[in-house]
Amino acid sequence: MKLHKLKAGEATGTYLVDSPVSEADILLMAQQLASQRLRRGRSLTAPHAVFSHLQTLLADYEHEVFALLMVDSKHRVLAFKELFRGTLDAASVYPREVVKLCLEHNAAAAILVHNHPSGDPEPSQADLTLTRKLQDALNLVDIRTLDHIVVGSEGCVSLAELGYL
Repeated sequence: MKLHKLKAGEATGTYLVDSPVSEADILLMAQQLASQRLRRGRSLTAPHAVFSHLQTLLADYEHEVFALLMVDSKHRVLAFKELFRGTLDAASVYPREVVKLCLEHNAAAAILVHNHPSGDPEPSQADLTLTRKLQDALNLVDIRTLDHIVVGSEGCVSLAELGYL
């Protein structure tokens, strides 16, 4: 893939490209921008503040991906990591590995994230069971579970907003 040089545009937040850009180039740039928005030190204030970034990163997978967004006590991002990859409609998630990664990053809290390749972000009963299981495991080591966000091409659903956390 060809690298494009971006120059700052006249208006804030705009860029000029010096050569033709394909759809694949635009998608790659969107993913890079979404990753940048979830980089270390960024403050998270509400679920909707990260929905579009998570959708850009996870909605187009043809298999389930489980990821963790780890934050410090002031809800600043420590890291965003994809942990497990699964099949079309399931991913095996191991609480031990989730806790281990949170401890490695010295996280005060975590946001659980996974996608639904079907596009429908409505949480399943298995999603609710997994959320409780991971919340219990993280509670044992004093790491709060702030949310579990289900990502689909049709949008994102916050289990915290639905009252499950």
